[in-house]
Amino acid sequence: MTTAKFAKLEQADIRTAWPHEARNFTPWLLDNLDGLSDAIGIPLEAEASEVAVESFSADIIARNPFDNSRVLIENQLESSDHTHLGQILTYLAGLEAQTIIWVASDFREPHLSAFKWLNESTTEPFAFFAVRVKVVRIGDSPFAPLFEVVVRPNNWERQLHAANPKSGGQSELGRHRLAFWTAYVSRVEGELARNGEAKGTSNRWRVIPELDLIVSMYVAVGQIGLFVRGPHRSLGAELTRDFLALHADAITERLGVPMGDGQYFFGTSRGGDYNDAQERDQLIDWLHEKAELYERTMMDVLGGTA
Repeated sequence: MTTAKFAKLEQADIRTAWPHEARNFTPWLLDNLDGLSDAIGIPLEAEASEVAVESFSADIIARNPFDNSRVLIENQLESSDHTHLGQILTYLAGLEAQTIIWVASDFREPHLSAFKWLNESTTEPFAFFAVRVKVVRIGDSPFAPLFEVVVRPNNWERQLHAANPKSGGQSELGRHRLAFWTAYVSRVEGELARNGEAKGTSNRWRVIPELDLIVSMYVAVGQIGLFVRGPHRSLGAELTRDFLALHADAITERLGVPMGDGQYFFGTSRGGDYNDAQERDQLIDWLHEKAELYERTMMDVLGGTA
């Protein structure tokens, strides 16, 4: 006979954990994508929340670092409804997302049928997930979120294995990125102390805390580049856009690129294969010089206005 003590795992009121969808749940989910990532089987890197699409705002935009594709996450603390389904279809067209994740406390059968139909009627790489979120606890313990996938693409596990070859727990794409950023950290003096060790992600950031801005350097297929954006949980790209727009002409004159729209600003890139060891040093030098120019420009033009 065991002497261990057991308690009952009970489902809690989801509104007790997150009283407000936009103010509580969306920011929490943006910073805690691991549970959702584990449920659907792909890594998720948060990019932004409340992204404007026409007159609507998509809840969360993330990236799948295996293939650098965009992931749309729409969440609600109530049962699924037609309004959110319509918004998802609007965002799908406007954001060029390939993976769509609808998170809700429950799903109505017509909405599950719609997502099943989308999975059957669209071709790869599109993937539609319906994920039910619950909150549980034991007694007065902290809340624990549970994500249950109720709709996923047909043969998803097989597609996942084919699309994301792994070695030693890391994708091939991740290994290439890690090799490039490791070389970057080694070649650029002071980079390790400034921004930490290299990781196998598509982006590496230069945070400008005085301005609440980030210079984001990236590697992609056939090119490298950088752009300016706001912090993840800003209520927006919209606030960052308004701030930068006041001084767009002066910044453009220094950088030689227009501000642009959306949530990424003053973007520039150059062609090149970051996997090519013979080309790597040249690409690193270009990226570092541009990052220095971008940060210096932001501080010179905006430093006295923040």
